[in-house]
Amino acid sequence: MKKAHLITISVFCCLIALPLGLFVKAPVNAQSPAPDASYRLSGPYTHKNLTVFLVHGKDQTSRTFLTLQEALAQKKVRVYETKEVNELVIKNFSNENIYVQAGDIVRGGEQDRMISIDFIVPPKSGRMPIDAFCVESGRWNKRGNEEAAVFSSSENGVVSKEIKLAAKSAKSQQEVWETVKVAQDKLGRNVGGSVQDRTSTSSLELSVESPKVKATTAAYLKSLSGILQNKSNVIGYVFAINGKVNSADIYASHALFAKLWPKLIKSSAVEAVAEIQNGIEHKPVTGESVEAFLAESEQASASTKDVTAHVRLVTREDDKNAFYETQDRTQKDGFVHRNYIRKQ
Repeated sequence: MKKAHLITISVFCCLIALPLGLFVKAPVNAQSPAPDASYRLSGPYTHKNLTVFLVHGKDQTSRTFLTLQEALAQKKVRVYETKEVNELVIKNFSNENIYVQAGDIVRGGEQDRMISIDFIVPPKSGRMPIDAFCVESGRWNKRGNEEAAVFSSSENGVVSKEIKLAAKSAKSQQEVWETVKVAQDKLGRNVGGSVQDRTSTSSLELSVESPKVKATTAAYLKSLSGILQNKSNVIGYVFAINGKVNSADIYASHALFAKLWPKLIKSSAVEAVAEIQNGIEHKPVTGESVEAFLAESEQASASTKDVTAHVRLVTREDDKNAFYETQDRTQKDGFVHRNYIRKQ
């Protein structure tokens, strides 16, 4: 065979093999996250035992949302007490989509609750049921000047990955109560006294708002809250505590992440305070370990749940990691939020 023919055949074979090799290396299906080679990390940004890496990437949607915190403050949504511990009702009065995130705490009602699943409340929604867990075990009545029939605000999120996993993975009310108590005890030890409020000693919300916790987290927030400034392509973050990767949250747009950032970094700071280990030095967290965490979390087999006509939840979980992707069913199942949790 002539040399020219051999070269032609070799090139042809390479052209066939190349796309096949790429497909085998990074298969994509309807239940898998899109390849995240476009993600770029910056950092680390560190204060004491809390380290943050920012995730940079392109917006995946131009769709805008109100957060639950915004919508409650603007009186565009109401969250109603049902007297059922694990279910509330939400109603959107506005012409905007409202994004509710798993872990959002709603304050008031007969007892404070945490929303247990990501949720999109469409415009003029009517009354919709929404899953929740109690984060205040010792009250079942009106508290002070708060309304018992509705919830007044959502300024805080849950403050430990153990509470998140108790709700999102174990789906156990008893485990949620137990992990709330553990978080309160840890905070009390590290801020120099009990963080329980006399009006409801079991309330996680009131513990997060206690003067001692606020005073201790203030330095974390002063150091880290501003790291998004002049960074218009940041769509998420990864944080580590005591030298170990903890969790990550990545969103479909910079706009949504920027709205949620104050609540997210506050929760991370409170969790870091609860985990302070005085006198112990920890190895710095590397970008390589963060990238490995994100990649490993997406490898487990997927299960899917159609939450509403607007929301599909994809879960990937193994012994080491948990991954939750919230998809917008009305936008060709594009993702809205990806939550990664290191279980061990």
